Amino acid sequence: RCDGFITLSKSVLEDISQFTDNQKKIMLPHPVYNIFGESVSRRVGIEKLNLDDNSKYILFFGLIRAYKGLDLALKALQDSRIKKLGIKLIIAGEFYDKQEKYSELLEATKTSVLLCDHYIPQDEVRYYFAAADCVVQPYKTATQSGVTQIAYYYHNPMLVTDVGGLAELVPHNKVGYVTSTDIKEIADAILDFYENKREAEFVENIKTERLRFTWESMI
Repeated sequence: RCDGFITLSKSVLEDISQFTDNQKKIMLPHPVYNIFGESVSRRVGIEKLNLDDNSKYILFFGLIRAYKGLDLALKALQDSRIKKLGIKLIIAGEFYDKQEKYSELLEATKTSVLLCDHYIPQDEVRYYFAAADCVVQPYKTATQSGVTQIAYYYHNPMLVTDVGGLAELVPHNKVGYVTSTDIKEIADAILDFYENKREAEFVENIKTERLRFTWESMI
C-alpha cells in the first residue's frame, strides 16, 4: 500500500522486490551521525577515559548482540602477532546478549581488553572514537550500521565484514578494510593497519568519502 520505498542498503532494496513490483524505490545510505559533539584530539580522549597514551586501541562500539561478532574480535585479539604489537580492544556498550557467553574469551584476553559494559552517554561517545585508532565491526549478519556513520564523522578508519550493506559504505583499502568473518583474515587486516601505518592514508580518504553521506545529499 506504500507509494514508494527508501532503504539504507542495497540488500534491503533487493528484499523489497520479493514483496512488491513497485518501481518507486531507492537506496540512500544513512548520513553521518553528527549529534555526539565536535571531535576532540586523541590526547583528550585518552585522558577522559584514563587510558595509557602509549598503547594502541581498536574500538568495538554499541549494544552487544550475537550478530555483531564480538567473539570474532576477541578471538582475533588472541593472534600472537596482535599480542606482540600490544594492541588493546575497547569494548564500549551494554550487553544485550548474555555476557556469560563471552566469559571464557574475555578471561583469555583480559590484559588486552578494556571493558566498558554500560550505556555510553551521548556526551561521552566522542571520547571513545578519539582514543581509538580504528573501529572494528566483525558482524556476522547486518543490513547497515549506525556505528559506521559515527566513525565517518570522527574520521576513524574501519574494519567491517562483508555482510549485508557494510561493504557498500566502507571501500576496501581506501577508508579501511572489508574482510570475511574468518578470524585470521580479521587479524591480518588489523596487523596491516599498524605495521604498514595505514591510518593517515585512510583518514585522508575518509574526508572525501564521507561527502557521500551528508544530510543534504540524502535530501
